[in-house]
Amino acid sequence: MERKSFQLGDVVEMKKMHPCGTNAWKVIRMGMDIRMKCTGCGHSVLLPRSRFEKRMKRILVHGEAEAE
Repeated sequence: MERKSFQLGDVVEMKKMHPCGTNAWKVIRMGMDIRMKCTGCGHSVLLPRSRFEKRMKRILVHGEAEAE
């Protein structure tokens, strides 16, 4: 199975909707766990990378690449 590629700052669409009514989340921390913030209500969630990759549908907005 191919790993999904995403970056810090991306806004991703998840398969299930959040109780606030949106399914768009912004990736705010990456590592073994992924922290994402709901774009609707601002709630923050920490998920293991494997669970995040299973639940992610697609990338809505690509984050800005950090300048080196």
